[in-house]
Amino acid sequence: MTSPVQEAYARALREGLSALGWIEGKNIQSDFRWARPDPDKLRADAASLVDLNPEVIVSGGTQATTVLRDLTERIPIVFVHVADPVQEGLVQSLPHPGANITGFAAYEFSIAGKWLELLKEIAPRTTNVLVLAGPNPTWRTHVKTMQDAAPLLEIQLTIAHVKSAAEIEAEVDAFAKRPRGAMIALPDIMLSANHERITGLAGKYRLPDLYANVQALGNGLIRYSSDWPDLYRRAATYVDRILKGAEPGDLPVQQPVKFELIINLKTASALGLTVPPALLARADEVIE
Repeated sequence: MTSPVQEAYARALREGLSALGWIEGKNIQSDFRWARPDPDKLRADAASLVDLNPEVIVSGGTQATTVLRDLTERIPIVFVHVADPVQEGLVQSLPHPGANITGFAAYEFSIAGKWLELLKEIAPRTTNVLVLAGPNPTWRTHVKTMQDAAPLLEIQLTIAHVKSAAEIEAEVDAFAKRPRGAMIALPDIMLSANHERITGLAGKYRLPDLYANVQALGNGLIRYSSDWPDLYRRAATYVDRILKGAEPGDLPVQQPVKFELIINLKTASALGLTVPPALLARADEVIE
């Protein structure tokens, strides 16, 4: 069963392909596998796609793309929302990816400093921020960016490397003893799978919380991320070019051009926070 977010990704990709003349069931056929937190299941799903010998594969995220890279050097791969494709060894460089992989990056890393700024703007008394970092290795660059920005905002960071729901609970429970705290959940499949648990803990301890992944915000306070459905829609342009003969290694990796800020006023009210009018005016969506 797919989630509404996954359905939005698939719809955006098909819309992008349709706009370029590729009609499902007419001149193109697609087969979807949705990545799960379990690495063994992820690899099995990826292997089943490779076994179909498609003309091109669209992959979502660093973990799925890395698995696919290890499974095939021949089938073109167009990735979507990979945070740092060069550091992760997926491409040689952004302008000249090389090999059989190219795609659309999830972030410019300056966005990680913006996550701290948004928390400070909506909760000015914040001095301690817990950063939940899952198994996704791209957290390293996000964390470095936040570590550079934190002193300027008078924030002390606590970086928690978590691999399970139990570890998430233990880290939040321990951090909640600190005064004037807030929390950020970095992009990661495992953290997304535990989103309701994380927002529940934030509510329990009255921690302003920000989410960098694209999922339903639920009871969370803020979500700020690139527009991932837009990345899937743009990925269709590379699928089109590859199907028409382009080599993926010759297609430069592209950066996001659209971002979304969502603010939950119900959660802000429950936390006793007043959202500045200037911040509300910048929001793409306000939950009331």
